[in-house]
Amino acid sequence: MSRLLMKGADSFEPGNGWSDGANSIPPAELAARARTARVGLRVFLLVVSSLFFLFLVAFLIRSQVADWQPLTEPLAPLASPWQLWLNTLWLVLGSIALQWARMAARRGLLGATQIGFALGGVFALAFVLGQLWVWQQFVAWGYGVSSNPASSFFFLLTGLHGLHLLGGLVAWSRTAIKFRRQVPLVQLGASVELCTIYWHYLLGLWLLLFALLTSTPETYAAIAALCGLR
Repeated sequence: MSRLLMKGADSFEPGNGWSDGANSIPPAELAARARTARVGLRVFLLVVSSLFFLFLVAFLIRSQVADWQPLTEPLAPLASPWQLWLNTLWLVLGSIALQWARMAARRGLLGATQIGFALGGVFALAFVLGQLWVWQQFVAWGYGVSSNPASSFFFLLTGLHGLHLLGGLVAWSRTAIKFRRQVPLVQLGASVELCTIYWHYLLGLWLLLFALLTSTPETYAAIAALCGLR
């Protein structure tokens, strides 16, 4: 990461981005800040992973109780989860857009970085709105938070994921404001990098949740038995 930032600082060319003040922060200091931020992000993601792991274990244990009503049975909401597939598409596109911005920032391409970064935020917001729409549909179909344990876990797990995505959007917004204020791209490279890593993590976490939430009771039983939870 340090080498990438220093390389970006050395190769930043006038015309590719705002050059005024680009060297106001020494490359060594930029690299040190980026290194500290990445360590902090890794620690945070480790804590988040531990939190979701505990909830997933509780989910599997609870799925083995007799009053569990699967959400994938023929008339249940997840029998045909096309809304969740659509939301997944938004999150995938957002991750791709931010990866594009990340690569463009490394090459000092201001315009491409701005476009990719903006699209990443737009797709993430579309995902959040899509999740709210799914929640509304669940309630309309009679699968509210307290209707049965399966519904409760659906709202809990998707809500926690959405909350972390909203937190990412706050960080994204702060970086987007800096773009608007014409902060040199060299100084924003680390922020773009961290947002991209966080989005990739949230995409992977969502794919895991999506696969689990739309699985059959037989799959839950098999996983629980494999993990010694039965």
